[in-house]
Amino acid sequence: MISVNEAVIARLRKGNEIFEVLVDCEKAIDFKHGKGSLEDCLAGEMIFKDSKKGFKASEHEMEKLFGTSDVKNVAEKIIKEGEIQLTLEYRTKLREDKKRKIISMISRNAINPQNNLPHPQDRIERAMNEAKINIDEFKRAEDQVNDIVKKVSAILPIKLETREVQIIIPSKFAGQAYGILKNKGNIMKDEWMNDGSLNAVLEIPAGLQEELEGDLNKLTHGDINIQILKRK
Repeated sequence: MISVNEAVIARLRKGNEIFEVLVDCEKAIDFKHGKGSLEDCLAGEMIFKDSKKGFKASEHEMEKLFGTSDVKNVAEKIIKEGEIQLTLEYRTKLREDKKRKIISMISRNAINPQNNLPHPQDRIERAMNEAKINIDEFKRAEDQVNDIVKKVSAILPIKLETREVQIIIPSKFAGQAYGILKNKGNIMKDEWMNDGSLNAVLEIPAGLQEELEGDLNKLTHGDINIQILKRK
């Protein structure tokens, strides 16, 4: 159990009243999302009206607004339905995790228009740092990518692109290759030819084409035909 001095506040408003419980920040967030146990979250089995002033909630108030005066039941509702105060350390961790996800997404979905190849992740990260990109730890990575690419493009030649590629695979590799195609993108067409070969059209992020070709060449020993049909 975390000490009270290291705990943060989980807070829930019920009607016109506020109820608080002291918790371990990271473990409480995990519990809120269905992981871990309530006991691991709590810094003490006490429900407050104002934890900083030490004002406790009465059993009557809890019974009236939660339908129970059981501290653990009330604490669980506060954590799962309320807001959890975040430590600076945890906010930094969220921001770094979100940054890594955004860099990965840009690497997969963007290319250098000068050579039509993807940028390595470390190059994207350096450009983001140079452009002084601020990551919003609470905003979805998908909702930040476009704006970040625009800002980074002042430093790095880069653009988001999706491609439709036609892939023809000999019959002896077609079954295994189909699984690779499913994992890399959206199969728009899969036509099995009379000789057992596979003629497929795949929609993929531009940054994944090089990786896709590498996987298929490894499987087929280079016995494939890949052609770009469309760039979006």
